[in-house]
Amino acid sequence: MKKFFTRLALLTAIIGTIGAADTESYPFIDYLLSLREAGKPHVLEDTVIFTAPSSYRRVGIAFAHEGFGRVHHFRRLMIPNENAGPWIKEKPPADLYRDSGMLFYVFTVPEKLKEDLEYRLVIDGLWVRDPLNPEYRTDPTSGILHSVVSLPPIRRPDRPNRGPAGTLTFTFYAPSGETITVAGSFNNWDPFMYEVPELSPGRYSLSLPLPPGTYQYAFFYRGERHLDPNNPRRVYTREGKAASEASLE
Repeated sequence: MKKFFTRLALLTAIIGTIGAADTESYPFIDYLLSLREAGKPHVLEDTVIFTAPSSYRRVGIAFAHEGFGRVHHFRRLMIPNENAGPWIKEKPPADLYRDSGMLFYVFTVPEKLKEDLEYRLVIDGLWVRDPLNPEYRTDPTSGILHSVVSLPPIRRPDRPNRGPAGTLTFTFYAPSGETITVAGSFNNWDPFMYEVPELSPGRYSLSLPLPPGTYQYAFFYRGERHLDPNNPRRVYTREGKAASEASLE
């Protein structure tokens, strides 16, 4: 349970710096929590996570497939301050979080990008290859060194709720061996009726046959209610609670 609340605190610390679908992914949060220092890029689902020491004042990244015409800036990774005591609304943010020692940038790999990912960093105003990535190549035209990330087959998040004809599919990612359930307007929000089986390590999925219509739903995990991080459709129920929404034609 302590690790769960640590995840929530970390999510609060980084929310707004990247897309909500990224930060609500448990594999993503677990990876950030596991970092002890900046290192080489890491491929996670359909993203590449880049890190750099926070001793740099400013770090940016530019990609070959964009013609190096746009610089994307790293963000500072703040983590919960374990010595801050209980959370208090009026407590200054500086007391709640501390610098992890890292900057980070999360790049979502476009579906059309099949070859290796080539990039360069801009560190404190200077263009350089990534000093933490041993993989690089020399551009044959300019002679400039480009850092490289070899892209394995990318596992992209499921398209929300697409399943066999006449069904809605509910998919959730969490550590292996957990108990996940789903509830919604299709079962009067009973959180115990439908357990979502683990079909592969960390991937829980259930297809329910339902009549055509629009449904609201949420997952239940470790005693907490979770919206579907892979589904951007969000609504509020009559009880005023946020819910994910899906339609079946």
